[in-house]
Amino acid sequence: MYLPFYEAYFSNFIEGTEFTVEDASRIVFEGFIPPQRSADAHDILGTYKVVNDEAEMRRVPRSVDEFIELMRSRHRSVLELRSDKGPGEFKVQQNRAGNTLFVAPELVIGTLTEGFGRIEELETPWERAVMTMFVVSETHPFADGNGRIARVMMNAELVASDESRIIIPTGYRADYIGALRRLSRDDEPSVYIKAMRYAQNWTYGVDFSDMARAEVEMMALNAFEEDGPPLRLPGTVGAEIALEADSYEDLGTYGWVAPYIRKDGTRVRAHRRKPRG
Repeated sequence: MYLPFYEAYFSNFIEGTEFTVEDASRIVFEGFIPPQRSADAHDILGTYKVVNDEAEMRRVPRSVDEFIELMRSRHRSVLELRSDKGPGEFKVQQNRAGNTLFVAPELVIGTLTEGFGRIEELETPWERAVMTMFVVSETHPFADGNGRIARVMMNAELVASDESRIIIPTGYRADYIGALRRLSRDDEPSVYIKAMRYAQNWTYGVDFSDMARAEVEMMALNAFEEDGPPLRLPGTVGAEIALEADSYEDLGTYGWVAPYIRKDGTRVRAHRRKPRG
C-alpha cells in the first residue's frame, strides 16, 4: 500500500518542499539523499516515517497534555534536521502567512487547550479529525511545519478509527487553503467541511496498492498540477481513460505512456502522449 508515501509526498509538496515523484520515491525507498537538498529530503523521509507507522498513527490524545506531546514528538520526527526551526519546540516569534497573523507565542498553550476542549465535544472520528486539523493550522504553534503536523494529527484520528485518511494533492491545494481561509477569516465552516469531505472521498477512491498505477490514475484525476483543471473524483467521466488497459503496455492505446526506465537509468513517470504536429 503506497498511500502513506503519497500522503508524505503531497503534504510536503504543497508546503514548498518540491520533488518529482521519482526522486521522492528514491529518498523514501532507496535512502537516496540529494547532497544539495539534504534537509528537504529528510523532511519527506521524516513525514513518511511518521505516517507509515501504523502504531504511531493509531495514537490519539486523551488529554490536552497528550495532544501537545503528540504534536511535539511528531514535529520533532518530521523536522529533525531543521535545527533552525526548533524541532519539537513551540515558536518563540509570532508567524504569519501573507496578511494572516497567527497566534502569539505566549497564547499557544491556552489556544491549544481551548481547541482541544472543542475537539473532545465532537462525537465522530471525522468531526474530530477535521477539527483537529483546523485547530493546529489556526494556532500555527511551530516556527515551520505546521501544515504537515496538522494533517498528521488529523489523519491519526481517522486511522485510529479505521476510516479513510485525507490526502490533499497538489491539484487541490488552492481549494484546501481557500476553505481554511473562509473558516478562519469569515467564520464560515461549510466550505471547509465540503472541501475535506471531497478530499477524503478522493483519497478513498484512488487505488494505492500499486505505485505506478496509482500515479497514472492520479494524473488522470489532475492531482499533480496546481494550476491545471479541477481535481476529479475517481470514477468521474474522463478519469478512467488511462485505467481501461489490462497492462501498462496497453496504456499507449489510450494516449498514455506508461512509466519506464531509460537506458541511462533515469526514470520517466507516466504521462499523456503529446499530439504530433
